Amino acid sequence: MEGPLALDASHGILRGHPTPLGATVRPGGVNFSVFSRHATDVHLVICSPWSFEPIAEFRLDPRRNRTGDIWHAFVPGARAGTIYGWRVDGPSGGPLHRFDGRTVLIDPFARALTGAETWGRRHPDEPAGIRPRRSVVVDDEFDWGDDHPLNIHLADSLIYEMHVRGFTRHESAGVEHPGTFQAVIDKIPYLKELGVTAVELMPVAEFEELDNDRRNPITGEPLLKYWGYDPIGFFAPKASYATRPEPALAVREFKHLVKALHAAGIEVLLDVVFNHTAEGNELGPVLSLRGFENSAYYIIDRRTGGYMNYSGCGNTVNANHPAVRTMILEALRYWVTEMHVDGFRFDLASILGRGQDGSPLSNPPLIERIAGDPVLANTKLIAEAWDAAGLYQVGTFPNWGRWAEWNGKFRDDLRRFVRGDAGLVGAIATRLSGSSDLYSDDGRAPYHSVNFVTSHDGFTLRDLVSYSRRYNDANGEEGRDGTPDDFPWNCGHEGDGAPREVEALRARQQRNLAALMLLSQGVPMILAGDEMGRTQGGNNNAYCQDNAVSWLDWRLLERNRGLFRFFKVLIRYRHAHPILRRRTFFDPPPASAGEIGWHGPKLHRPDWSSDSRVVSMHLLGGRHDHDLLVIANMQEQRQRFELPTPSAGKRWHRFVDTSLPSPLDAAEDEAMTFLGNVRNYEVSPRTVVVLVGR
Repeated sequence: MEGPLALDASHGILRGHPTPLGATVRPGGVNFSVFSRHATDVHLVICSPWSFEPIAEFRLDPRRNRTGDIWHAFVPGARAGTIYGWRVDGPSGGPLHRFDGRTVLIDPFARALTGAETWGRRHPDEPAGIRPRRSVVVDDEFDWGDDHPLNIHLADSLIYEMHVRGFTRHESAGVEHPGTFQAVIDKIPYLKELGVTAVELMPVAEFEELDNDRRNPITGEPLLKYWGYDPIGFFAPKASYATRPEPALAVREFKHLVKALHAAGIEVLLDVVFNHTAEGNELGPVLSLRGFENSAYYIIDRRTGGYMNYSGCGNTVNANHPAVRTMILEALRYWVTEMHVDGFRFDLASILGRGQDGSPLSNPPLIERIAGDPVLANTKLIAEAWDAAGLYQVGTFPNWGRWAEWNGKFRDDLRRFVRGDAGLVGAIATRLSGSSDLYSDDGRAPYHSVNFVTSHDGFTLRDLVSYSRRYNDANGEEGRDGTPDDFPWNCGHEGDGAPREVEALRARQQRNLAALMLLSQGVPMILAGDEMGRTQGGNNNAYCQDNAVSWLDWRLLERNRGLFRFFKVLIRYRHAHPILRRRTFFDPPPASAGEIGWHGPKLHRPDWSSDSRVVSMHLLGGRHDHDLLVIANMQEQRQRFELPTPSAGKRWHRFVDTSLPSPLDAAEDEAMTFLGNVRNYEVSPRTVVVLVGR
């Protein structure tokens, strides 16, 4: 990486240009530009590349270096690798402003940050907290070759949610640089074998893992902000995810990751956090946004200066302020144009629909602008359609025909049905067929439903069937954190040490949940490690656990090879058969009779009653695809089901029976069992059976 030329105050600065915001390499120097409406004194600080000590500081003249609310300057001799920051002063007192002219601020538009290139490193005498950062000038030059957006249709997508560090940090990962972007590249052959079309990376924008003062009360080890949902910069990739502690290396290595995934046919989706920052509540540190223009960047009580906390993390970004909308849009465009990412999952996206007073807007400007932005026209937009203050918008998120959603109702209904709750057959039928109750009334399609059973937030698939309550004491919050009811069921024994018959039932339940998800209309999302039985020991909120609780133990792949094979076979079948990837909803009955049919144990007599726990769905492929019969028996008793007649010229073959041992639980095409002329199939208790008509 280049460093700055010799700079000192005698160089002086030129007027510069107000756009683009941030630091931009130009012939002969670098243009710097920031937004601050109420600042009265702005200084650009150039720092030593070997320390944070200033080597030059330039005071901007508001007559020459200000255009509207933008402060700007051109520094001759600066170049890529220059380390810099801002000192900004302004009105003091009153509830609105938090100017602090002594603090060197992070540029909100910085493309790279330095100061925390090594994960988790703190000096022994330093308390927990946010390490000082400085901004780095980045040159966007990179050899992308012929890399281009894959533009896989959302209906054809299968998403794999992963934490970059946790995916390869365990010693069993067998990679040279554990916990880095490069290590994910090393695991691309595994992702291809599994069959995913997209990785959804938990936050990779710069955050502070040390900003946690709690200790594990059991082991005494310091706890971290491991997940990354506490952003310090929206543009800068996490420096410690690079292979070496070198400023801005993460930018280049992230680009290598995207290029390598694209070459393997896998898209890259980013989990982005625009709803709050690491600056915390009114007692938190001044790092960046609050020091430039507190009342613009955050939703605050304009009488008291207190922060409105719709995020549950101390503050709420004022996403529909015009300047903040610009910042968020520019960040998204940057990740798409310069980093080549394919889409985004928006954390607590309902906050992005709140107005400047915090009230939900019926027509949120930011959400509409993202949906209609021409640069983002082909990117995938996925909303976590709720926030931490009770605003729940699954099925009603403002969408303009563009936004998909994490379908929390799919997750909850499926979990409850598979654990044996009664009265859910109607809901399950709706979920299996694409959740038309949520997405058909506003012009969306089945693929706007991202179907998941588990995510980073909650139990893993293995834990969902192994525990009946959360075990979060190690988080240092006296077990109060995490969702109090994830709808789990321990299959008759709590935790480890279960009898063989309980372990067999748990294995079946994992396959039941996976099968129903992978065979539903919509977009399946798998939590990394579920396909090999990863456990967190019953912790359903492992946000602070940077250890074996969160890391993927790759030895499980061999131990649970049958489960991995089950996932892989069903994923391959899904990719091969468009009947499972519809672009439109089924017509209402009876018009849909040629496409889908519903049954119970008796043909054409689905049991929608309040005590029912059985359902049979028949997808008719006609001349262009297989027929598919999905039977779910979540009773404690065996149940004989009458079989419908498949489409003309087809005969039933057994594809899946989760009560059978591997490899009989999911048969490859050539190994499916022909059922002959049988008219019934006896389904074991708590079992999913899938028959293929071909």
